[in-house]
Amino acid sequence: MEMKDMLAPAPILLPEDPAGAASSDELADAVAAPSSPAAWARLAEAELARVRADEALPTAYITAYAYARTGYHRSLDRLRANGWKGWGPVPFSHPANQGVLRSWAALAHAAQAIGEQEEYDRLRQMLSDADPESVAALLD
Repeated sequence: MEMKDMLAPAPILLPEDPAGAASSDELADAVAAPSSPAAWARLAEAELARVRADEALPTAYITAYAYARTGYHRSLDRLRANGWKGWGPVPFSHPANQGVLRSWAALAHAAQAIGEQEEYDRLRQMLSDADPESVAALLD
């Protein structure tokens, strides 16, 4: 029998992200919906993929890091505006939460690429705290 923590907050189920649906133009999404974690996550993921394909030096990851950092902060804003107190479940299975968790994961990847292992470890723990299954889906 699974025990539930009666003091734990309810899972956060965000409303639909204004740029939640995939687009062919990530930059246009971010301009059209600058508060969208999903738009910033897509920008960061695209930039990470581009520089990885070029086998780039760590300095090439700075743009991806900047996109992901923006997505991270927009994610925190969105979560807090919807009742998140800095901890508690943010299920990846809820589509509107995915932009938030993808932004955190993109920042973790970019941080690791530029040598920020402590930040990577902190973000990995944040993802695990939000939804342990998201770690395998987004970081491993």
